[in-house]
Amino acid sequence: MTDSADTPDSSDDTPRTPKRRPQQRKQVLLRLDPSVYDALARWAGDELRSANAQIEFLLRRALAEAGRLPKETGPMPRRGRPPVSEP
Repeated sequence: MTDSADTPDSSDDTPRTPKRRPQQRKQVLLRLDPSVYDALARWAGDELRSANAQIEFLLRRALAEAGRLPKETGPMPRRGRPPVSEP
């Protein structure tokens, strides 16, 4: 005997949206003046971000301020360990 939760109900008329795989993040080569990178890395450290996350944060903010951030852009990905769940 199968559990009805495991089998799709054929009488259910609810349209099902296919699950989309998350988009893979783009990798880009960025050439920066060493002093600019050092300043950026220090700023990122002050805000507990990596230099890469700081660059993305600043680019997103600049795009939003210019009204050019695409509507389908999701939030910044969370980094680090997931929160501890209490038993």
